[in-house]
Amino acid sequence: MTYKKITPKELHVRLNSDEKLVLLDVRAEEKFNEFHIKESRNLPKTVIFQLDEKEDAELSLPKDQEIIVTCTTGNSAAKCAAILDNLDYSVTVLDGGLTGWKEYLSSLED
Repeated sequence: MTYKKITPKELHVRLNSDEKLVLLDVRAEEKFNEFHIKESRNLPKTVIFQLDEKEDAELSLPKDQEIIVTCTTGNSAAKCAAILDNLDYSVTVLDGGLTGWKEYLSSLED
């Protein structure tokens, strides 16, 4: 597995720059609707777990851009990243997931 990790702080800095990022939230749609990083799009992990190389084209994910994968704690994101990495995507996992992201944001408010 060759995916990288990004800390919530690094992601925050990159989102505030003009960099184009692909943020992929792999949680179930209900959880995504409750809370997500506003720039992210939802693609439930169940879809990614069932992927094979034929269906890969239907994802409409760019192969020439880094894809940052998020979930609640980072575990599902890591599994999805491994699958996407095998399909030749450039993948990074948000360290600590959205739990870490929320903690980081609340630390900014102190």
